[in-house]
Order: sequence, then structure tokens, then C-alpha cells
Amino acid sequence: MDQGTRGELVSRLAEAVGAVTAAHPLRVAIDGPPAAGKTTLADELAVVLRARDRDVIRATIDDFLVPRAQRYRRGRYSAEGCYFDAHDHAALCRVLLDPLGPGGDRRFRQTVYDADTDTPSSPPAKTAPSDAVLLFDGVFLLRPELIDRWDLRIFVSVPFEQTVKRARDRGEALTGSTADTAAIERSWRDRYIPSQQLYFATARPAEHADVVVYNDQLHRPTWEVRPH
Repeated sequence: MDQGTRGELVSRLAEAVGAVTAAHPLRVAIDGPPAAGKTTLADELAVVLRARDRDVIRATIDDFLVPRAQRYRRGRYSAEGCYFDAHDHAALCRVLLDPLGPGGDRRFRQTVYDADTDTPSSPPAKTAPSDAVLLFDGVFLLRPELIDRWDLRIFVSVPFEQTVKRARDRGEALTGSTADTAAIERSWRDRYIPSQQLYFATARPAEHADVVVYNDQLHRPTWEVRPH
């Protein structure tokens, strides 16, 4: 177990990426609960890798949501709905993970869904260099349907109660108001946290990670790198 600054953590993650050899673009999962800091960490890692002349593809699970009606068909606060109904994993594999994987043609798309309009999205395909790195952040990435699609698995761990506080703080910062705090709190306690508990119980994601980042202290994180 190591502890250090944010910069030391990101540098160590960049080293972990560099240590993986593959004949195709490297597919890196950055998994963890909502508000754990996955997107920020992925963005920080992208900066460092690009500075080291790696071609980086950034993508997120939020661009592989299914339409709202399907997402909430079990109810807006259903934990099972969050885990089983929210994301289009087949499309994720078809347009992004498999094309970048072994035997793929490296022609990929980073999104299949437009959250602003709640409609499908189909941007033109791009072609990745063979030594590119996909940094993909999101929830439930180490579930059985996806576990074998990743070449490096990072799990960002934060106590659930801390994610609630971060979500409230983030909501207030975005709106300048505390009016939505109750709705945010309910979403976390009734949907997001129970869905993570379901995920932990069935998929045991931290056990499958190559790197576990304990991100409760943002400026002084702790991490564990396991043999790949």
C-alpha cells in the first residue's frame, strides 16, 4: 500500500499503463461508485499520458446510457434498475471495446447516446493508432459482462457516506442552491448506493482490479498496485 500526492498517484498509474504490452490499443477501466472521483482521475491521467506522447481516447459510461424510459422502467429510485437497466453494454462492446481489442479493426465510436436529447447518437467512426490508450470511466465496469474486455482495471474506492456528501456539495456548486439536496440524497440512498451494494455482492469489483485507489483523501490518496 502506498500513499502520496495526487501527482505521485497519477504518475504511478501512468507507469502501470506503460507496463502493459498489447498488440492493440490498451483499454483501461476506471471504475467506482458515483462521486468517487473517477472522471477527474481519468482526466488527470490523460494529461500525463499525452505528455508522454501516448494517444489517449477518453470515454465514459454516461455516453452509453439507454433511453430514460427504459432506464427507469422499474422506477426512478430502483437499485435493480440502476444496475441492470441503465447502460447498453452490448453497444459499448460493439462500437468501442471490441474494435480496440484483439482482432479488432480499431475503428471506434465513443458514444451511442445523447443525454441532452435522450436520443441515440451515432457520430462518425474514428480509427485509433495501435498504441493508443482508452481511458474509460464509469460505474459497474468490472461486472461479468465486461470484465474480460479490459487490459488494465482501476477501481476508485470511497466510503459511500462520503460520496453522498460529495454529491450534495457538487449539486449546490452547480445550482448555487440547496433546493435539490433532498432529491440528490434520495437518489443516492435509494438508488445509487443500493445498486453499488448489489454490484459489490455479485461482482466483487475490487477483487478484480489491478490497481485500487483509496480516494477519500483527494490530496493525499492511498493506492495498491497488484501484479498484472
